[in-house]
Amino acid sequence: MSNSEGNGHSSDVQMPFTSHLAELRSRLIKSTLAIAVGFSICYAFVDDIFALLAAPVRQLQIEGLTLIGTTVTEAFFTRMKVSFVAAIIVASPVWLWQAWQFVAPGLYEHEKRYTRSFVFFGSFFFASGAGFCYFVVIHFGLGFLLQRYEAIHIQPLLQIGDYLSLVSRLVLAFGIMFELPVLAFFLARVGIIDHRFLINHSRYGVIAIALLAAVLTPPDLISQVLLMAPLMLLYAASIAAAYAARYRMNRLERDTE
Repeated sequence: MSNSEGNGHSSDVQMPFTSHLAELRSRLIKSTLAIAVGFSICYAFVDDIFALLAAPVRQLQIEGLTLIGTTVTEAFFTRMKVSFVAAIIVASPVWLWQAWQFVAPGLYEHEKRYTRSFVFFGSFFFASGAGFCYFVVIHFGLGFLLQRYEAIHIQPLLQIGDYLSLVSRLVLAFGIMFELPVLAFFLARVGIIDHRFLINHSRYGVIAIALLAAVLTPPDLISQVLLMAPLMLLYAASIAAAYAARYRMNRLERDTE
């Protein structure tokens, strides 16, 4: 028996390590099944999704700009990749729920009340990050980069596989990065970090953001700034979220005394 009785834990028995592994396996299987179902649905609409992803290129008024395929299997694997990325976004509420349910047994009862909020805001921020990437970063970044070809009178031909790899990587990266405030709130709720920790280590956060922007974006200043700016705002939002979580935790502790 654990000493959790009376301290707000929902479980009276410590789970052995093998049980944690079995629980992790179960959550991973359910998340994978959700993504598989999402993949099947998205594949039925893959042509519409691809048209949406290719729209930023087709909307640019650059003479001769087009998407091309250079291998026999490129069209097939492009459809698969588009469907998979879309499935991850569509299934985000499910795998976020499974992630929360995996850690829930170790939380206090009052912390478990944030389950729906975690899933809702986690899904919202993930979709917001993907949307910001598509409507802002990709549109402005592509326009800036591809117009350099026009300035030197060279006709740009974009390989479809390379283009979709870049777009998919950026969309998923922005979706994950927009989860920072939700993650900061959760970590602050369980006492791992607080707002003072994030403030004191802000210089390292800025360096990490700059390095991440350099890795995830094409080698141009505009794209890197477009990624760094929202990440800096997200870091500030993470500090605010950690402060809110710590404030609510302290208030609950005072109320129970």
